[in-house]
Amino acid sequence: MSANIVVLGAGVSGLTTALLLARDGKHNVTIVAKHMPGDYDIEYASPWAGANYLPVAKPGSPSETYERNTWPELERIARDLPEAGVHFQDTVIYRRAKDAGTDVANWFAELIKEDAWFKDVVPNFRILPKSELPEGMDGATAFTSVCMNTAIYLPWLASQCLKHGAQIRRGVLSHISEAAHLHHSGKRADVVVNCTGLSSLKLGGVEDTALYPARGQIVLVRNDLNVMASVSGTDDGPDEATYLMHRAAGGGCVLGGCLQKDNWESQPDPNLAVRIMKRAIELCPELVPKGKGIEALSVIRHGVGLRPMRHEGIRVEKDRVSGKDGATGLLEFQIPPQVARYASFMFSFIGRGVFYLFIGCVMIGAKWYHIAPGVITAVIGIAYIALEFVPSIEPRRT
Repeated sequence: MSANIVVLGAGVSGLTTALLLARDGKHNVTIVAKHMPGDYDIEYASPWAGANYLPVAKPGSPSETYERNTWPELERIARDLPEAGVHFQDTVIYRRAKDAGTDVANWFAELIKEDAWFKDVVPNFRILPKSELPEGMDGATAFTSVCMNTAIYLPWLASQCLKHGAQIRRGVLSHISEAAHLHHSGKRADVVVNCTGLSSLKLGGVEDTALYPARGQIVLVRNDLNVMASVSGTDDGPDEATYLMHRAAGGGCVLGGCLQKDNWESQPDPNLAVRIMKRAIELCPELVPKGKGIEALSVIRHGVGLRPMRHEGIRVEKDRVSGKDGATGLLEFQIPPQVARYASFMFSFIGRGVFYLFIGCVMIGAKWYHIAPGVITAVIGIAYIALEFVPSIEPRRT
C-alpha cells in the first residue's frame, strides 16, 4: 500500500530522505521547504557546507552506524555518477597534543585517532610517519574520502527526486501539523518527515530545545589544492579550526573555519576571514605561489553557515501529534534510511497488523460490549500479520 508522505526541508537531509522514499517506488512524496537549492540564506545550512565525509561519531553510537552505512553510497556516487558533483579526495587529518580539551578537538576526537573505528571503512587508511609531518604537528592519518560541490549536489538530489516522481513546492509553516495538508495529491498526508534542521527549534509542535547552532565561517577561493586537510585546533582560539577541501567540477577550494556554539551571527567576521586564509596557507603553502601570502588568494565569496547540532545527538524518532487545527501526523526525524524503513513498515501487512492488535488490546474492557469490538479488532490485526507470511499476497497499492 502506498503512502502519501510530506518531507519538510530541502537541505541534504530532506532531499536524501525524499529520494530514498520516492526511489522505493511505494510512496507518493511531496517536498515542502522555505529554501531550495540555489538559495543562499543563513537559515539554509546545506549550501554553505564544504562538504565532505569525515566521521566524528563515537564508537557504538547510532551515529557510528549512520556514518558507517553512508560511506558505500557516497563512494558509489563519486565513482559512478560524476554529474552529482562528488569526487574522491586524498585526505590528511593532523593532530596537535596541545589542542586537547578545546571545542574543535572534542569535535574531532574520533577523527584524529590513529586507531579510528573507520579505518576499515574508508580506503587507504594509514598513519603518517614523523618525516611527513609539518612543523608543530604531533601526528596524522591519511585516507581517501569524498568532497561534494554543494552547488551541484543539491540540485542533483532535487532532480533525482523529480525523476522518481516526487513533487517539490515552497512553503512556510508555523506548526508541524500544517504539513499534513500540503501533499500534492490534495489529500491529507499519511506521514510527515521533519528534516528542517535548526528550524525545528522554533517550529510549532516540535520546538526541540536540544538543538543549537554551531556557527561556521569559510572563504571560498579559486586557487587549486589537490588534498583535503584538517587540523585538531589552532593557536587563534579554542573554537577556531583549520580545514581545506577542493570541491568537484570547478567548485573552488573551501578554507575554514570555526565551530562557534550558540552563535547566530549571519555576517562574516573580516578578522576571522584573514586568520582563516593565513592558517590555510601556513598548513598548505602550495595553495599560493612560493613566497606569496593571502594577497595571492582569488576569493570567490565569504560565507557563514549555522550547523544544526543537538546536545543529545541526532534524533531519529516516530511520534504522533495533534496540531492546532486538529490534524494528526506521524513524525519521523532525520537519517534517511531509518525514515524509509519506518514508512515502509507502517504500510506493510505486519505494520498494520501490529497497529490493529494494539488498538484491539486497548479497547478490551470488563463489559461484553468492550470485549467484543476489542477481540474483533485484535483478530483483524492477527490476520494482517499472518498475511505478511503468505508470499503470493502483497499489500494493495493505491
